[in-house]
Order: sequence, then C-alpha cells, then structure tokens
Amino acid sequence: MTEARKIIPVILSGGSGTRLWPLSRPDRPKQFLPLLSERTMLQMTADYVRDRSVFAPPIVIGGAAFGAETVQQMNDAGVQDFRVVLEPQARNTAPAIALAAAMAERGDDLLLIMPSDHAIRRPEALMAHIEQAAPLAREGWLCTFGIEPDSPHTGYGYIRAAEPLAAGVWQVGSFVEKPDPARARAMLEEGGYHWNAGIFLFRADAIMAALDTHQPAVAASVRDAMAGADRTAQTVHPLPAAFAASPSISIDHGVLEHHDRVAVVPAALGWSDVGSWDALYDVLDRDDQGNNARGPVFWRDARDCLVQSDGQRVALLGVQDLIVVVSGDDILVMSRGRSQEVRDLGTAVQEA
Repeated sequence: MTEARKIIPVILSGGSGTRLWPLSRPDRPKQFLPLLSERTMLQMTADYVRDRSVFAPPIVIGGAAFGAETVQQMNDAGVQDFRVVLEPQARNTAPAIALAAAMAERGDDLLLIMPSDHAIRRPEALMAHIEQAAPLAREGWLCTFGIEPDSPHTGYGYIRAAEPLAAGVWQVGSFVEKPDPARARAMLEEGGYHWNAGIFLFRADAIMAALDTHQPAVAASVRDAMAGADRTAQTVHPLPAAFAASPSISIDHGVLEHHDRVAVVPAALGWSDVGSWDALYDVLDRDDQGNNARGPVFWRDARDCLVQSDGQRVALLGVQDLIVVVSGDDILVMSRGRSQEVRDLGTAVQEA
C-alpha cells in the first residue's frame, strides 16, 4: 500500500460525556480521562490505528477549548505527525466529518471515522472488517460498522441490514432511533439489526458529495471555514464566523438516512460506547465478588459494585449493586441500572 493509499484515521473528540458525572465534566470530558487503563480514552483510540503500514497519521477533530490538552495527550501517547482541527464551537458530527474531508490531500483518500471515547476490546478485528468494507468504500459507498447486539439495548440507535453487497457487507435498509424496550426486543428476535457505533469508512470526495446533496449548508460553511483557516504545522483553526454558519446536525440524520449508497459491516469488535457508569462497569475487570475499584477503596461483604475515588477513602459494608464515584467535592451514590439518569442529576447538582 503506497503512502497516498493509506487510510486516514479521523478521531472525533468533541463529546462531553455528561452521563459520567461527576468524573466527566464540561471542562474535563471523558475522552481525556483514563477510564479503562492508565491511558486516556483518546490515547487508546489512537492506539487502535497506530499501524503506519496501513494508516496515515491521524486527524483529531476537537473543540478549540481543548486544543492544548489534545496536543499534549497525543504527544504523551507517542503519536507521530498527527494533526488537530479545532472547532470554534460544537456543531455535531456532520460538520466535524466535513472538516476532516477538507483536510484530505486527495479526493480518493479513505477516511476512517472513529469516536474518541469508545472502547474496542478486539482491535485486531477492526482491520479485518476494514478490509471487508474498503473495496466498496473505494467505489464511493459510505460504509458504517454495525455492532452485533447481545441485548435489547435502548440506549443505542440501530442499523437494519437489507441486501448483501459483498462478503460480510450489506446495504443499509434503514436507521432506527433509540427504541423503547419492546421494539428493542422485537429487533433482537428478528435479527439483521446492529448497534450504530458511529464508526465509518468512506472516500473524502464521496462524503463531501453526499453533504453537497443532503446538507449543502454544512458543506458550504465548512469549505468557507477551511479556506480562511489559521494553520500551523500541527493545528488548524477554521474561520469561526464561517463555521458558526453551519447547521448543527449529525452525519446519521443529515446524510446517511437519506443517501442511497450506504453499506453496513456487522462487526464483532468487543465494542462499548462507555457512555454511562453501567457501561463502564460492564467492560471493566472485576474480582470474585463482582467488584471493581479505583482509588482507596475498602470492601466488606460487598458485591457487584463499582467504586471510583480520586483521593477520598471509601468503605463499603453489606451492600450490592452500587456505583459510587468521588470526584473533588462531589459524591455520586446510585443503584446500578440507573445511570441513564445521571446526566439530568448532574445538571441539577451543578445548577443548585
């Protein structure tokens, strides 16, 4: 594979991680936190695409407020020749991906879009699925990777596979919004539905053409913003006024749901969006009593609990199915299974 044909990883790092309050906050979102190992979520994502025989240096799309933090973390992770495009304000994934497409030197460059704050426990499988999708992506298809569901999860969107296009690749029939429990169970029983992980593979010119068709205001605003961008060797600052003119819309709603050449690769990646404390508990290693702890934590007759403390000692006695998080002056104690409510709770606490 020649240098020009290497896949360009695009790491989307603009999320806020509000369901992981109080550890993840607006001034320290979860992609900058070491939730699963000593490396942060951003650094772990960069590790997934470290093979320079396949991948070009990554492009990170993130918020201007976190420019220094992003550069520092990528440097600390030992990533070479990366570039960071700093959004003047958050405008969702369609404008962010358009920024990455505008950075490509060639229209036929393949872009691998990845969220910065998800976990992939089988990164070796990612390359195999990319090889399945790449031939269609090079032909102009917009390819997405769907996670094979193992439960009727109501916190994810779903992708319905329709007709087969190639070995392991299907044309997308439809995108399904986050379902209620009954609908989620019905889709799981029917089969052919996959969780939408927000991981995509497509040519730079193909996604820009799709944006021109379905979201012309996004495409025009981003082109104007990049034409007037302030560039250094490592960072790119799009023109704020031009970028602010872009609608705020996701790539799913803005483009993929309306496009006629969208493919899905069912992917077994050991994936999690680590989008809540319950999701984090599910992916962490646990002891014989089902507990996981970070920080000074002491157990006695405690089962199936997750405890994270940034310094304060925490002792648990005679309890089970709890999540306890100590971060600064804030302490969260809740029953496992209630973590989808944390966002609203955190907002209420911070506004009190």
